[in-house]
Amino acid sequence: MVHTPVNYKIALVGENEKPEDPKFSAKYMDMSVNPFDDFYSFCNGTWAREHPIPEDKAFWSGSAELFERNRYILVKILEKCATMPHENQDPVQKMLGDFYYSGINEENIESLKFKPIDEYMKKVDSANNREDLLKVAMDLHSIGIPCLFSWDSSTDAKNSEVYAMYLKQGGISLPNRDYYFDDSFDKLRKDYVKHIANMFTLYGFSHDAATKAADAVFKLETRMAGVSRRPEELRDPEKNYNRISMNEIGKRFPTIDFRSYFQQISLPKVDYVVVSQPEFMDGLGKLLHESGVDEWKTYMKWKILHFAAPYLHTAAQDEDFDFFARKLFGRKQKEKRWKRMVSITDSHLGEALGKLYVEQEFGEEAKRRMSDMIEDLREVFTERLKGLDWLSPATKEKALEKFSRFRAKIGYPSKFIDYSSIRITRENFFENITATNNFDFRRYIKRVNSPVDRELWEMTPPTVNAYFSPTENEIVFPAGILQPPFFDPMLDDAVNYGATGGTIAHEITHGFDDEGRKFDADGNIRDWWTQEDEKAFLERAREVSKLYGSLEALPGLKVNGDLTLGENIADIGGVSIAFEALERRLKRNPEMRKEIDGFTPEQRFFIGWGQSWRMNVRDEALRWQVSNDPHSPDNFRAEVPAWVHEKFDSTFARMKGNHLKPVQTIKIW
Repeated sequence: MVHTPVNYKIALVGENEKPEDPKFSAKYMDMSVNPFDDFYSFCNGTWAREHPIPEDKAFWSGSAELFERNRYILVKILEKCATMPHENQDPVQKMLGDFYYSGINEENIESLKFKPIDEYMKKVDSANNREDLLKVAMDLHSIGIPCLFSWDSSTDAKNSEVYAMYLKQGGISLPNRDYYFDDSFDKLRKDYVKHIANMFTLYGFSHDAATKAADAVFKLETRMAGVSRRPEELRDPEKNYNRISMNEIGKRFPTIDFRSYFQQISLPKVDYVVVSQPEFMDGLGKLLHESGVDEWKTYMKWKILHFAAPYLHTAAQDEDFDFFARKLFGRKQKEKRWKRMVSITDSHLGEALGKLYVEQEFGEEAKRRMSDMIEDLREVFTERLKGLDWLSPATKEKALEKFSRFRAKIGYPSKFIDYSSIRITRENFFENITATNNFDFRRYIKRVNSPVDRELWEMTPPTVNAYFSPTENEIVFPAGILQPPFFDPMLDDAVNYGATGGTIAHEITHGFDDEGRKFDADGNIRDWWTQEDEKAFLERAREVSKLYGSLEALPGLKVNGDLTLGENIADIGGVSIAFEALERRLKRNPEMRKEIDGFTPEQRFFIGWGQSWRMNVRDEALRWQVSNDPHSPDNFRAEVPAWVHEKFDSTFARMKGNHLKPVQTIKIW
C-alpha cells in the first residue's frame, strides 16, 4: 500500500497582517459637533474620517475591528495545527489543521474545478418525477444545501423541555421576498438573472441553455417569494408556531410527501411537527404540482452551484462574489483566502477552534468583572420591574418570576461539541464542508423529541456578538466580544458600563420586548399579560416604532420601525438600566467619580455607548440592512437611546448652548 506523504508546508500570514487593536478613545470624537445635533459624530466623527472602509468589506466598525483582531489570533492557531506533524497533535488539532489546509490549498481546489459537485448534479439528473425530487431535496438538505423549504430542530416554543421539528419557508436565493417585487430592486433582479446564467455557463451550459435555465430558476423563486412572509412578520412567535400532527400532515399538505421525507431523514418518532409558515407550504405544494420536473431539476442544480461556489475554483468564486458581495453589498474585492478560511473553519468546527481560542485568550478576571456587572444590572432591572406604574400587580408578579429564573452564560460553554466522528481530509475542501454539514444535520435530526440540552450554545466562543434566547430565558456572551472596544478591563467602569453594560442590559430586556414578552418563565409561548397591561405596553412600543420609522437611513429610505422594534426597545432599555447601574456603583465607590479626558463618568458612559456603534457602511449594505435586519443602522443605535434618556440633557448641559434635544424622553423598562 502506497502512502501519500502529508504536506505540512503552507504560506504563513505575516506579522504585517496583524490589525490595529480596537479601543475606546476620546481622540475618536469630533468636539466641533454639538452632541444635541449629532451625537453619533460627536462620539465618532474623527474615527469615521480616519477609518475608511477597506476594499474587501461592506462596512467598517468597532465590531469589525475586533473581528479582525480575533481572526488574526485564530489564523495563528490554525497555522500551528496545519503545520504540526500529526504524531505531535491531539485529534482536535489534527482535525482543525487538516480542514484549514484543505481550504488554503488553492492549487488542489483549482485542479478540481466543478468535480466536487458532480455526484450531486448526477443525483438531480436521475430524478424522474416529483417523488424523486423530494428525495434529492433531502440529499441536498443533508449536506447543507438549501432548496424548496428549510427546517430546523430547536426548543419547542410551547413545550420548552424538548426539541421539536420545525418546517419553515425557504427556497429563494435573494435576501427576502421584497427583492423579487419592490421597484427599488429592479436592477438587482436583472443582475441576479444574469448571474445565474453566468454560473450555468461556467458549469458548461451553452449560452442559450444557460439563459433559459436562469429564466426558469427566477420564475420559480419569484413564485416562492410571493407566498413567503416579510421579515417583520417572521418576528411574531405566535403567528410562526403552527403545530400539525403527523396524522394530519399528509392531508394538510397533500402535494408534498412530508411523511416520506421524514422517513428518509430518519426523524425520530414524533406526534407532531411545527410548520412556521403554512401558507408557504401551501404555495410550494401548488407550485410543485403545476411546474414541470425539468424546471425543478434546473432549480436544484442552481441551488447546488450557488451553495458550492465559495468553496470551488477561482472562476466560480469570482462570479459568486461579483453578485452576492459586490452588487448586493458594495464590496470592492474579495477577502484574502486565509481570512475566508478562518471564518469558514469557525462556522464549521467552531467549538473545536473556540476551545483552543479561550484556552489562549480568555482570562478569569474578565469573566469575574462581567459577572459583577451582570449582578449590578440584574439588581436594577428587578427594582425597575417592581416599580413600574403602568404594569398591574398580577402581570408584575409573573414578570418578576420570569426574571428570577433568567441566567447568563459568559465566555464559553461548559462542554464543547465532540466532532470526532467527522472524517476530515487534507485533499478535498468541498467534501470537508459537506461532511461537517452532514454532522450537524444528523445531530439536529437525532435530538428531535429529546430533552433540551441547556448547556449548548448558538454562537462559537470567538464570535463578536451576543444573544438572548426566549425559550431558554438566558443571555449568552461569547469570549470574542468581551474585549475592547466593548469590554476593556484597563478602562474606567463608566466606559465599560456604557459599551458592555448597555449591551448586557439590552439582551436582558429582550425577554420583555414585543417578541420576548410572549414567552413565560419556562420559555413557552403563553399569554401571561392582562389585556390592560398589553395595551399599555403596545402604546409605548408604538412610540418607539414611530420614532425609528421616521429616521432616514438613505435619501428616501426610512428605517422599518416594526421590523426593528424589539432591538430598539432593547437599546433604549439597555442604556437606561446600565446608566442607573453605573450611578449606583459610583455612589458605592465615590472615589470613582472623577473626570477623565475632560469628561464626567456620566458623559463617558454615553460616549462609551456611542463609540461601541461606530461604523462606516456602503450604501448597498445599508440598503440590505434596512430591508432585512431587525437592528437599526448603527448611527441611530448610538444616538437615539442616548437622546431619549431622561438624564442626557443634564449630562451634556454645559455643551448644549441653544440646541434642543431632537427627540422626547422615552422609557419603557
